[in-house]
Amino acid sequence: MSQTVPVPQSLPVHRDVSPFDPPSAIARMRDERPVSPMVFPDGHEGWVVTGYEEARQMLADTRFSSRQDIGIIHVPFETPGMPVLTEPPPQTPGLFVAMDAPDHTRLRRKLIGAFTVKRMKQLEDHIVEVAERQLDELARLTPPVDLVEEFALPVPSLVICELLGVPYADRETFQVNSAQFLVKDQTLEAKMAAYGAMTTFLAQLVTAKRAEPGDDILSDLARDDDLSVDELVGIAFLLLLAGHETTANMLALGTFALLENPRQLAELRADPDLMPGAVEELMRYLSVADIFYRYAVDDIELGGEVIGKGSTVVVSLLAANHDPRRFDNPDALDIHRKARGHLSLGHGIHQCLGQQLARIEMRAGFEGLLRRFPALALAVPADEVKLKTDMNIYGVHELPVTWTSTAP
Repeated sequence: MSQTVPVPQSLPVHRDVSPFDPPSAIARMRDERPVSPMVFPDGHEGWVVTGYEEARQMLADTRFSSRQDIGIIHVPFETPGMPVLTEPPPQTPGLFVAMDAPDHTRLRRKLIGAFTVKRMKQLEDHIVEVAERQLDELARLTPPVDLVEEFALPVPSLVICELLGVPYADRETFQVNSAQFLVKDQTLEAKMAAYGAMTTFLAQLVTAKRAEPGDDILSDLARDDDLSVDELVGIAFLLLLAGHETTANMLALGTFALLENPRQLAELRADPDLMPGAVEELMRYLSVADIFYRYAVDDIELGGEVIGKGSTVVVSLLAANHDPRRFDNPDALDIHRKARGHLSLGHGIHQCLGQQLARIEMRAGFEGLLRRFPALALAVPADEVKLKTDMNIYGVHELPVTWTSTAP
């Protein structure tokens, strides 16, 4: 690898090309040195992985640990309110995304049955019903409306609440707090207050389900005496957060991307059979969950570089999914592309548990929206759409849309 590429000081985050492409500085880094050293804002000398093959290899290598309690994970961008850690935080019970085997294996195994392809297929008709009901509500409104508030957020929230057994009436509590938890630039106190509010709510919920279980995933888990209440709360937090934030952002940002690509939109509307492939391409193209962290537990060679033991390694899935060495013309949205193999759902042991659910929700959501609203359009200029550059899951804060009539 060329050693003449300048070492970046913190991770570039400004989307200076388009709302959908990686920052140009990250794209340059990927093209010139896909495993690049980086000086973090706190002075740590770590690494950033931006190439597709390198990212895939890293995510599959268990020497890159997901645990946050064995070494300090350094943050690659300025977060003025966050204290500089001098020792790693304790492990959070149940939060299996931040665990390695065997702890990760034990907890994930308990959930695999709830998210099988077969079980998700059985739910598909019901998910379509949920989406159609929400579209009925949308059609009753007078445009312009915010598609995030009226469609993109309610659909996955309704579905995950039903699956987990969380009362949908409590959605404002968890939606406000989960959104606050994902804000990048905030104090540790604010972040932990949001986390504390969610876990207090969920602790009451799982305790009630342990006493009186129902027909839902959290009740199934609550019947398992091997799991402590703290572990149940950690699992519930992860499933609730990931189960609505990622898909909600995909539905809203994906609609924005399609509206900005009218030819692709017209093709998709004319031939709904293209939808499964289009969903894969939208996931690749948008990569809403972009930045992930690992801790090197050994000296590891990756992409021709040697990553030293104790290094924080940051991976950009957006950059990897836009790698021209893997995808032709990667910065273009192409619903005909064979995008399977993208890394938006992760890779290796931490690959997204709810990926089939997310696919079904997106297919139902986009298909219904395009069919029911043939004249859907942005209600503001594209450059006025408020982007979630301030959040740890990317998307739009609001998507004002309008239409002239609705299809039956």
